[in-house]
Amino acid sequence: MLLEALDVDQTEVLKAAAASVQVQVEPVGRWFEAYVKRRNRNVSASFQELEEEEESEEESEDEEFQLEEYPMLRTLDPKDWKNQDHYSVLGLPHLRYKATQKQIKAAHKAIVLKHHPDKRKAAGEQIVEGDNDYFTCITKAIEILSDPVKRRAFDSVDPTFDNAVPSKSEGKENFFEVFFPVFERNARWSSKKHVPKLGTLESSFEEVDNFYSFWYNFDSWREFSYLDEEEKEKAECRDERRWIEKQNRASRAQRKKEEMNRIRTLVDTAYSCDPRIKKFKDDEKARKESEKKAKAEAKKREQEEKERARQAELEAARLVKEKEEEEAKQAAQLAKKEKEIQKKAIKKERQKLRTTCKNWNYFADNEADSVKMMEEVEKLCDRLELTSLQSLNEVLASGSKEESKAAVEKQVQEVNDQLQKEKEAEVQARQAARSAEQASGGRGGGGKGWNEEDLQLLIKAVNLFPAGTNARWEVIANYMNIHSTSGMKRTAKDVINKAKNLQRLDPVQKDEINRKAFEKFKKEHAAVPPTIDNAVPSERFDASGSDGNAAPWTTEEQKLLEQALKTYPVSTPERWEKIAASVPGRSKKDCMKRYKELVEMVKAKKAAQEQVAAKSKK
Repeated sequence: MLLEALDVDQTEVLKAAAASVQVQVEPVGRWFEAYVKRRNRNVSASFQELEEEEESEEESEDEEFQLEEYPMLRTLDPKDWKNQDHYSVLGLPHLRYKATQKQIKAAHKAIVLKHHPDKRKAAGEQIVEGDNDYFTCITKAIEILSDPVKRRAFDSVDPTFDNAVPSKSEGKENFFEVFFPVFERNARWSSKKHVPKLGTLESSFEEVDNFYSFWYNFDSWREFSYLDEEEKEKAECRDERRWIEKQNRASRAQRKKEEMNRIRTLVDTAYSCDPRIKKFKDDEKARKESEKKAKAEAKKREQEEKERARQAELEAARLVKEKEEEEAKQAAQLAKKEKEIQKKAIKKERQKLRTTCKNWNYFADNEADSVKMMEEVEKLCDRLELTSLQSLNEVLASGSKEESKAAVEKQVQEVNDQLQKEKEAEVQARQAARSAEQASGGRGGGGKGWNEEDLQLLIKAVNLFPAGTNARWEVIANYMNIHSTSGMKRTAKDVINKAKNLQRLDPVQKDEINRKAFEKFKKEHAAVPPTIDNAVPSERFDASGSDGNAAPWTTEEQKLLEQALKTYPVSTPERWEKIAASVPGRSKKDCMKRYKELVEMVKAKKAAQEQVAAKSKK
């Protein structure tokens, strides 16, 4: 309530009022709905009264449904109540799980009024005493259908429900006509509301993917407690009740597993027959192919760009190289011309020096001194450079004989001194190199000296075990350790270092070592005692044998001997005569002796290799 303004009060404007704006509002809500109904009916009623009125209308609608009399009702066995159809007993086979509680109650009321034992008895019908009358089935039906838990258990095993799953052959012909009613039928078991529809051939990928995702993750409320074989209420004790519960849980889990397998089989079959899936896969494959093709084309373009760039770089490098080669060629030609000019100038100056010295009779009074001076002049021509020759020729051209002789002798003395210095430096360098080789040879042998016998044995082992022999240097070292008399144990590293030092030796020293090794080998094999194994052929076979050919075996003779040994085996009569006849220039004794040498070499080689192999295994 506003107070009346006085005359002394002043009016103060704080802010101007905004202009009015018209806003369209849509009325919603149950109160607005009640208002509309009251207005249409021209009555004044509350919202609660309208709701009660709607409920009464629903009850009247429920009471208007028609019951279907079950023809087999009178023949039902009350003891077999689990196998009866409770909806048919109450006359609701057409509604079944869709029937409301009001409809069930109304149907029960109507069927009781008709089949109650008192009614039938009053009508003169014979009644079965006790619980054996079929009216017990009606009582059991209302007991189960009025309890939500028991009714759900019965609905889960509804005998009229079709559990069949279409085959692939049926689904491929008419996919939507076959699978649409099946999915609609099984949607009643979903714990979630708003089950997605199968859709049509024009459905989008998102809709189809959502449909199959829902069914592959299907959550079913269907349970199979109604089919329990034992009732725990009938148990006499707690242990028996627990045993019954355990058995029931196991059977329910097995039936639940079979149900989920059935749903999974249905979804898999539908997925494999769905023409939309094939279309989506083809589209995806085409998309990937196009992307792959585009990627390949992009890569090809990139490769072409790289190839063009590389070709450009190669072309530029080729041009630069050609330019450098041309410049180098020109420089070489220029240097060659300069060298030719200098060569001609040096030749001219040398000829001038020779001519001048010859005219002065080489500054000698006799022939011996003249020849000696001639050699010195040739030495000057070989050693002096162009400028030195020019200076010397100028002195000889302008000076007297004595001055010229002194200048030539001075120049000869300088050249001889230079040659002497170079020779001394070369000798010192050679001695230093030899000392270094000896020092490295001592280190290579692990501080163990090498005598002449060991060097000869090393050369023999290197020839005996050529390159390509398995573990060659270990075999050579083992061979030397077996046959050496010095007592030194050589390793593969020692042998390799010494072999390298021998390769760097002067040819004269190599020839000397090889000569000594051959002489020792010849001496050892020339003094072989005539035993039963190494007796000369004349002692073992005939008395007409000669001393044999002491010349070394050539490669061709060795090949002929090896071929003859293969051609004439041990069982061949007069074997060695035939073998000797196959090798021209060699006697029977020579062939047998050479064979024994080869056998000894092979045995030694095999023994050395076996010892190396045994050491490697350890």
